[in-house]
This record gives sequence, structure tokens and C-alpha cells, in this order.
Amino acid sequence: MKCEVYPLNTLKNYKYVVVLTSFRGQTVLSRHRSRDTWETQGGHIEPGETPLQAAKRELWEESGAEDFDIFPLCDYSAADDTSSANGQVFTAAVRSFGPMPASEMKEIGFFDRLPDNLTYPDITPKLFARRAQEQE
Repeated sequence: MKCEVYPLNTLKNYKYVVVLTSFRGQTVLSRHRSRDTWETQGGHIEPGETPLQAAKRELWEESGAEDFDIFPLCDYSAADDTSSANGQVFTAAVRSFGPMPASEMKEIGFFDRLPDNLTYPDITPKLFARRAQEQE
């Protein structure tokens, strides 16, 4: 899978959102019920939703985050041999979590660095590298 990162609001026709989440200095990733790998919170933008609304919804659905600040970071495009899609990336700083909502996610984990077993190893590190650039 090929991933390209762009300045915020460069692309159009957003299909996905990705949320790069932190809590007390650690990265928060979610584990899907049917996989043994870790991933960021995010997913499809529903009809009528803005990317920000979708990011807030996905963050809660996939982590239980209740009190947080969330900000847009950049745009991205992901493609393979058969398809491509545009999305927006957000950063979130969580202050508190509630119970894990009933969803496709099994659990959340807290990491000092990205684990090796990522669901999207060609995308996730690139997006976190972009966040690190912005924080410099």
C-alpha cells in the first residue's frame, strides 16, 4: 500500500479519517476483534458528516475516549494496485476514557513507540512521522 501525505485541505473527496491519539505521553492504539494487530482510531466518513465529526465519532467508538482535544493535522492518500482513497488525519490528546463501546474494537493499548505488529504498516508510521515533524 502506498501512502502520501499532503498539507491540510489539499485533497478533496475525503473518504476516511485517521486519529493519532495520545494519553499521558503515550500513543493509544486499538485492536480489532478479528485481528492481532494494532491500529489508529479512524474509519469511513458517514454521509452528511464532516471529517472532524467523523474523527470525533471514530475516536469514541474505537477507544472510549470521552474528554479530549482534537485537531486536524494533514491530508493523506492511500492506494494499492486496485483502488485509492483520500482522507484527513487528526491528532487527539485524551484526558479521560469511559468504557469501551460495543464496536468492532476489542481493546486499546498504550505505547511508548509504535509496535511492530501494525494493521497498516505502510501507512501508520508515515502519519506519525508527519505528526512528529509538526511538533518540532
